[in-house]
Amino acid sequence: MAHPEIKFYWAPGACSLCPLVLLFETGVSFESIANLITKETVEFAQNFSSINPKMRVPVLSLKGEIITEVPAIAIAISSFAPELHLLGRTTMETIRVYEWMNWLSGTLHAHAFGGLLRPERMSDEKAALPGIERKSMGNVQNCFDMIERKLNGLYAVGGAFTVVDSYLFVFHRWGEGHGLDMKRAYPKYTALVENLVNRPSVQRVLVLEKSQADL
Repeated sequence: MAHPEIKFYWAPGACSLCPLVLLFETGVSFESIANLITKETVEFAQNFSSINPKMRVPVLSLKGEIITEVPAIAIAISSFAPELHLLGRTTMETIRVYEWMNWLSGTLHAHAFGGLLRPERMSDEKAALPGIERKSMGNVQNCFDMIERKLNGLYAVGGAFTVVDSYLFVFHRWGEGHGLDMKRAYPKYTALVENLVNRPSVQRVLVLEKSQADL
């Protein structure tokens, strides 16, 4: 299946790895446009501000339509291969997928990790930043506790892979990157991620991510 008019803007290590996994799951052809975003360095692709004035990745360009925000992009990508049921197989599963994606995006990502990764966005007072980071780490751990309680198997919704699993993959890596012992503290969450890593789509993302890091 070819979709030559698909462009995807992403960054190694960022939340954009979630839709990147989904793109590889669907098997569509797309143009990958990598950006560099770290705590110290931000280097966007040329003219990125005109593509997404929010100045954030991910961005999906689909036949000239610009789509932003992980949940919206995940829905768009899911439409490329409806037979994969990336949004769930039943009405209730789809509802649960939306429930997960909204909570992960709004609470774990923006509220909890937002304060941990970018505390300067929360206050103009330098003296306040360490406290914001400490509180945000606690918020992250509270969210991880919730994830651990909600999981009943190797997939977040139903008994098969959905867009939720690829989003959970990102946050597990971020937890490890911030020194959390994810395997000990969150064994069910870790089992889900270890299962995901065996998927060809995730392997392709890891290879692509490493190739960008080596540039």
